[in-house]
Amino acid sequence: MDAMTDMGTLDRSITDVCPEYTVRKDLVGAVKGNALVPTYVLEYLLSKYATTTDQASIDAGVDRVRTILADNYVHREEANLIQSKIREKGRYQVIDKVQVALNEKTDQYEATFENLGISRVIVDPETVRKNPKLLVTGIWCLCMLVYAYSGEKNEVPWRLHRLMPVQMSHDDREHYLAVRERFTAGEWIDLLMQSVGFNPSLFSDRAKLLHLVRMIPFVERNYNLIELGPKGTGKSHIYSEFSPHGMLISGGEVTVAKLFVNNTTGRPGLVGFWDVVAFDEFAGRAKKAGKDLVDIMKNYMANKSFSRGVSVMQAEASMVFVGNTSHNVPYMLKNSDLFEELPAQYHDPAFLDRIHYYLPGWEFEQIRSEMFTHGYGFVVDYLAEILHNQRDVDYGAAFERYFTLSSTLSTRDKDAIRKTFSGLMKLIYPSGNATPEQMEPLLRCAIEGRKRVKDQLCRIDSTMAEVDFSYTRAGSADPIAVRTLEETDYPDLYWRDRPDAVASIAAEDATLFAPQLATADSDTGTGVVETAGAGAGTDDGGTMPAVVVQPNDAEQTNDAARSESVNVKAVSVASPASGETSQPIAVEPEERKLTPIERWAVQAKEGHVEFREDQRGVTYAKLFGPYVAGAREITIKDPYIRLPHQIRNFAEFLETVFNYTDRSDEVHVHLVTKYTETQYIDEQVDGLNKLQTMFGQLGIVFTYEFDDSGHDRSIVTDTGWRVILGRGLDIYQPFDSNWLNPLVRQQRLRRVKAFEITYVSSK
Repeated sequence: MDAMTDMGTLDRSITDVCPEYTVRKDLVGAVKGNALVPTYVLEYLLSKYATTTDQASIDAGVDRVRTILADNYVHREEANLIQSKIREKGRYQVIDKVQVALNEKTDQYEATFENLGISRVIVDPETVRKNPKLLVTGIWCLCMLVYAYSGEKNEVPWRLHRLMPVQMSHDDREHYLAVRERFTAGEWIDLLMQSVGFNPSLFSDRAKLLHLVRMIPFVERNYNLIELGPKGTGKSHIYSEFSPHGMLISGGEVTVAKLFVNNTTGRPGLVGFWDVVAFDEFAGRAKKAGKDLVDIMKNYMANKSFSRGVSVMQAEASMVFVGNTSHNVPYMLKNSDLFEELPAQYHDPAFLDRIHYYLPGWEFEQIRSEMFTHGYGFVVDYLAEILHNQRDVDYGAAFERYFTLSSTLSTRDKDAIRKTFSGLMKLIYPSGNATPEQMEPLLRCAIEGRKRVKDQLCRIDSTMAEVDFSYTRAGSADPIAVRTLEETDYPDLYWRDRPDAVASIAAEDATLFAPQLATADSDTGTGVVETAGAGAGTDDGGTMPAVVVQPNDAEQTNDAARSESVNVKAVSVASPASGETSQPIAVEPEERKLTPIERWAVQAKEGHVEFREDQRGVTYAKLFGPYVAGAREITIKDPYIRLPHQIRNFAEFLETVFNYTDRSDEVHVHLVTKYTETQYIDEQVDGLNKLQTMFGQLGIVFTYEFDDSGHDRSIVTDTGWRVILGRGLDIYQPFDSNWLNPLVRQQRLRRVKAFEITYVSSK
């Protein structure tokens, strides 16, 4: 089938307008194999041999690139073998990273081959003139090497016969700007997303903008960015694979000599050679950093200079710090601050104040296979060269004709906002031409990222003055406040010492949501509007602060209406499973002081319940909700969390825990189960690991172990409850798992197997 038949409008446009610099992004994974060659090198080769839209030509091009890699790419461990091939055959073609330096003693240019492990290879001056990047960072090349041993003592036998770069050695800015004019802003953002490998249709406008913020260090000089968030969200990928101008340092620890300058040799460090220096795995309280390193980093991040000995040096490398968080956002806001994961040496107001933007890593989804694009985008090396050469452009003041920042902002605050805005402008509107309406979302994004830094600094350092992160439109006197998203989601935690700020946000939200809530209450007939703090017990963890409808109201109301159909053979006392506790409860005035979690917890009663086969209306919320309400430690033993549908059941149990516990506290859930059949163990472990990751982001710390000796089925909480499970969690009859089936989404519609359950209190 011709690839053109499966192309969208955006793909057709980019392949028509800029065919020589585009590539189909899914082809990279198809050809990479075990080669450690960077993505930008692969895309360069694909753009040369598989850039058409004809499927047969693409297939032939992919085969050609595979052959080139298989025959010519040098793996480090095969260096001796390749050297031998060159000697035995007399000549051989290799793909390797080549860097050239002038040997002033011999007045010759000499090349070093990184993977092949040879050096002092003579390069003619004309080759260097055509490819000046050989002298700077080095470039990946397809080279023909000749072996000619003469017996001379100091002569190198390796000869460079031919060199062809396999990455961009120049950029065409005028052509790039002309291409940009052929697309709308939205189309251009989607094209940038596809260029870095993502399917833009799966991301919101806000998510796309935050992804672009990751690219700002490549287009903006001396930009300081930090991103902290859960694992698996692709925080470091762009800094290792996107551009030949970026350097990713793994482990987060580096020396002064490596980063800035070696006093012994006088050779500049990484900041002198790279556009971006990114620190991977930067977070970790146990990590150590010398005071001299932190001090010199602070000076460099503020002044673009560093001193070692008697000299002062300038550099323009942007600094990026990425790391994983151990806790979710409400936990950090309640117990510490959003910088809590940083090593103690970097948890320093003077260092943090130099950060231009705090990128909220918790807003990025975990990377899934379907998030990668099959469409066309720019060859990343072409785009990287464009961005590299746009670093000398500054659009930081472009918004000031139309907007005025608050006068309370410090110079550092304003500089940070201007640099972020400038970077986004260069990415989205590279010509600098944009309307006020187009600029405003970029300005708000820039303000929010700096506000996140400053607000946390005020927590860490009580002497730091709070400022007003707002702006005004030209011709208006009304300031427009900018909030961080977590400030909106968790106002009472974000402003834990500022009840006036919480009240202000609550008042605004009440005005915004009150009409909707009134309509909802009228429609459901519940007439229940709750006011809750810290998002406790809400489905969304408190995303609608101050005025929220309690979770499961609709489900519990419907379940209560059906409670007569639940056949209970023997009940020693009333239990949630019987349906009685889901009936409306008259609340005395003094009892209204109880939190929602406390009200659920008091509904838990001791008892024994039996259910008939094929009954409906039985949910985990009714069976377990009151018994896990407010718990922080839960141990569940169920030997049959093994098959896909059983793991799905366990996920629904974790959802119940999530709904009945406080989102500002971590809840630890430990599962003891059995291994499944040998051939399915990997699938079982993979499913449990996914639950760990997904619920970990929600504050549910899930762990598990395998114990093939036990058959007990129970739930034990640190609130004093033991729930004895007759069948474990596998209580539902098999059903079609198609998402369109309402049984997948609503437990109360499912039929159950016959089972018993007992509630025992140790209080």
